Amino acid sequence: MTPKKILRRPQPDSVPGWGQNLPPLLRRLYAARGVTSDEQLSYTLKHLASPMELRGIDRAVELLAEAIAGEQRVMILGDFDADGATSTAVAMLGLSMLGLKSVDFRVPSRFADGYGLTPGIIHRLKDEDELPDLMVTVDNGISAIEGVRAAKELGIRVVITDHHLAGETLPDADAIVNPNQPGCPFLSKNAAGVGVMFYVLTALRKHLREQGRLPEPQPNLGTLLDLVALGTVADVVPLDHNNRIFVEQGLRRIRQGEARPGILALLEVAGRDHTAISSTDLGFVVGPRLNAAGRLDDMSIGIACLLADSPDEARRLARDLDTFNRERRTIEKDMKAQAQDLLASMSLDLEGLPWGLALYDPEWHQGVIGILAARIREQTNRPTVAFAADDNGEEIKGSARSIPGLHIRDALAVVDSRHPGLMKKYGGHAMAAGMTLAREDLDTFCEAFDKAVRDTLTPEDLEAAIVTDGPLNSQELCLDTATLLKRAGPWGQHFPEPLFDGEFRVVSQRIVGENHLKLVLQPADGSGIVDGIAFNTGPEVPDYTKTGARVVYKPDANTFRGRTNLQLLVDYLEPLNS
Repeated sequence: MTPKKILRRPQPDSVPGWGQNLPPLLRRLYAARGVTSDEQLSYTLKHLASPMELRGIDRAVELLAEAIAGEQRVMILGDFDADGATSTAVAMLGLSMLGLKSVDFRVPSRFADGYGLTPGIIHRLKDEDELPDLMVTVDNGISAIEGVRAAKELGIRVVITDHHLAGETLPDADAIVNPNQPGCPFLSKNAAGVGVMFYVLTALRKHLREQGRLPEPQPNLGTLLDLVALGTVADVVPLDHNNRIFVEQGLRRIRQGEARPGILALLEVAGRDHTAISSTDLGFVVGPRLNAAGRLDDMSIGIACLLADSPDEARRLARDLDTFNRERRTIEKDMKAQAQDLLASMSLDLEGLPWGLALYDPEWHQGVIGILAARIREQTNRPTVAFAADDNGEEIKGSARSIPGLHIRDALAVVDSRHPGLMKKYGGHAMAAGMTLAREDLDTFCEAFDKAVRDTLTPEDLEAAIVTDGPLNSQELCLDTATLLKRAGPWGQHFPEPLFDGEFRVVSQRIVGENHLKLVLQPADGSGIVDGIAFNTGPEVPDYTKTGARVVYKPDANTFRGRTNLQLLVDYLEPLNS
């Protein structure tokens, strides 16, 4: 394992008046995540922020209500990731529930079209005689200046629903709903694309009810919250209170078996019991299988799985997605090995690497360069861009992943201001972004990106660190704690799942399944024995039985042959004498 500093999350001073009925451990963990009131732990829908605070939502609702009344053709323009897929499904299902008769969707090809609403998509719809009256973008559109212009020239009205950061110029759409557009007072800036679309639907339902035009029986948009939860977790947006409400409400539906057949089928093919899932399962089990379609083939398959009403059809599509995911993992494994060879060939130690790392190989697959960038970022603790060639070989497309302290889209904006036109297009979030440039401009980009990163970060920012919640005492290190923590979520980005550290005597260790380290541990105070497992360590590991180990872990309830015991999921360990 790459050496890391172990830092402990600050423990704030006690704030009186809340959490009196919580176990002390949970109160400590919540306080360290910024919770200061019981209301922040209440996940009922009444605590959601009002949709009417979103700038542009009134006009968006008017256009959608006109489309319903006039039986217009509406086209949903989605995206090729899990947030885009769930956003598309929510829009399709929700608008149909609210009375829209003609609604269809399109998803750009990651390889042929690139990201978002482009003129090419509009021209193709025209050639196919499929032009809609109204185009609604979900999880994209805020940067689609040319695409919106092409649509408007053909008489198509455009509603943009998005959550990505806006550029200096906004598209000339008929309505824009995006909490991150200039002048929007909506407090929850962290909404995923699927959350924004859900808000539009709730505002539309309110409008139709007030006009006496709501279908009977009145539709329950709450049935879409399983999709909202999945898209929110899979897009790794910060889980502020608003997003935790979405996720918790969705998880409750899934656990009760009231989810879309496609979500239940994706859990089934992954061998997960839907009655006991957590937000982690959405992020690491369901999300990757859904994303695999957009990475390797066509996200329409993933959307079809989410829209399927028949459990049998959902299972068939889920099996296809599971196959794509296995293929994606094989490609990713090969690409990671290539990247590691490339890093080794640079003859640089970690200190000699660029601060902003940009790598390219003509054999890399466009669909998994984001995952590859994340893996290299983890290995080097450097903001990383992985590039792959497009289909014509004249341009390269990059996927960037950042580290704490660097807003990656802002860094790209600096590059763009210093080298106008170098990037043909770019966009993204604080921790992830994408860009396109000419192949011959790669060296210029590498230098410019490294310079932008150096101007922002300090050497200390490049030191790999892992942040924990400190140790668990002997009474807390038990199965009940593992069960308590699983139920205490939803955990996620900016509301991290609890992680603990402690010193242990390693009673025994062995490699299982070629790459995983199985451990038997005893706390330094001599109390009890507990199993542990560290995944993907590789076969070569130190002999911790001679040194003991400092272990960073998550308590987990592990069921094997009908028995459930405490097991520590080891994120990191190092010899005590290191």
